Amino acid sequence: MSDKIEFIFKTPEKSPGFLLAQLTLLWQRKQKKVLDPLDLTQTQFILLASIAWLTNKSDNVTQVEIANLNNFDRMMVSKVLRTMQEKKLITRKEHGTDTRAKIVKLTTNGEKVLQIALTKVENADIEFFESIDKQLPDFNLSMKKLIETNKEI
Repeated sequence: MSDKIEFIFKTPEKSPGFLLAQLTLLWQRKQKKVLDPLDLTQTQFILLASIAWLTNKSDNVTQVEIANLNNFDRMMVSKVLRTMQEKKLITRKEHGTDTRAKIVKLTTNGEKVLQIALTKVENADIEFFESIDKQLPDFNLSMKKLIETNKEI
């Protein structure tokens, strides 16, 4: 190959995609380290936390609401929730008026596991982001803006 590949970003350190990928990998590694002893994947943790957040607003949390909150594929959410049901972390039952919908609730065990996981994950987050301590609110705002701007992609 004789021609050089042309990059818009001349070095990896100037590429936001490269930096985001590196940061995401490091953060996921830290999350995995605290979730593995609890026999939870990161996706399972996210779904447990989402169920808890949504349950604070409504008693009838559906799989679709959980998927929408996280921008997750509905089929993937259904499959992961099935696994979580087998692990006795959640229950799923038919919706009272919409036969296509399933209502999802945390079991007592799911609540206990989530509370332990929340403490560990939130402490890991504090530790992970401590180097940008005072800039964290601005970083969060930037992430929220990027999520909103790109949500429909």
